[in-house]
Amino acid sequence: MFRKILMALALSVIALPAFAQSSSLTRGWPNTDFTKFSVDFDEIMSGGPGKDGIPALSQVNVVPVSEVEFSEREPVVTVEIEGALPRAYPIRYLTWHEIANDELGGIPLAVTFCPLCNSALVFDRRLDGQVLDFGVSGNLRNSDMVMFDRQTESWWQQFTGEGIVGEMTGKQLTQVVSWMESLGEFRERNPNGEVMAEPTNHRRQYGANPYAGYDTSGNPFLYRGENPPFNIEPLSRVIRVGNRAWPLERLQANDTITEAGVLIVWKAGMATALGARRIADAKDIGSIRVYDAETGEDVIHEVSFAFAFHAFAPEGEWMLGN
Repeated sequence: MFRKILMALALSVIALPAFAQSSSLTRGWPNTDFTKFSVDFDEIMSGGPGKDGIPALSQVNVVPVSEVEFSEREPVVTVEIEGALPRAYPIRYLTWHEIANDELGGIPLAVTFCPLCNSALVFDRRLDGQVLDFGVSGNLRNSDMVMFDRQTESWWQQFTGEGIVGEMTGKQLTQVVSWMESLGEFRERNPNGEVMAEPTNHRRQYGANPYAGYDTSGNPFLYRGENPPFNIEPLSRVIRVGNRAWPLERLQANDTITEAGVLIVWKAGMATALGARRIADAKDIGSIRVYDAETGEDVIHEVSFAFAFHAFAPEGEWMLGN
């Protein structure tokens, strides 16, 4: 009988997918369905902090932009939804929390920022008739944050908004138009706008940069993939629009580029969030807006590190100019 039990256990282990055989990553995830996944397990690794080790914000308080007193140079993620006051989410807070669950104009939002990829994306939290609440798993894939939803504890890729492990595998979150700009730009355009208030009940050095010098270090953290082609530096910034990427240097040299159906505009005045120990003291990298070249409407985009674009869009088109 004992031998039969051992044989049954051995067969059950063999039948389990790789995810379920790795206690180091699956420990603490009793509600995640590890029989469903769309990526190789070897691509996922611990980033250091465990589940909720980086505390996502479950709700957001706001203050009028007129009451905000930190540096005008500091970057914020801006969301403007018809019927609601424009809202800015300071990177000084998102750097420490990475996800803010919020609602604006009746739309539940997940405002996300992965410092390791410099990727700030905003998603609609509604999916399949329910509203999802997101947290930080503590895991990375291609150096990018792996999020999880608290309803099914499925894992999601921040850079793509795709479910990669668990019940929600293969599901796709809808990205919401947003952009990163300086607080000064936001204030000038929206004098009656709102800004996410400093989170309470968390002891963090808001305004400090825990990744000091990262964007000039030359090597992405815990990245094992290929470097970008054309001798593009892995930690150089690119403007990603769909499956295309424009090097930020092209915009800094030209201010505007009209290409492939979009108008990209660069404006000086925004500090990098990943340079100096204090964000306010960091070098000016400028901000980006992307518009439809015909209609002038805002286009979904993000400014990320080149290695991340290459990792998640290996067949993507590099818009290098002449």
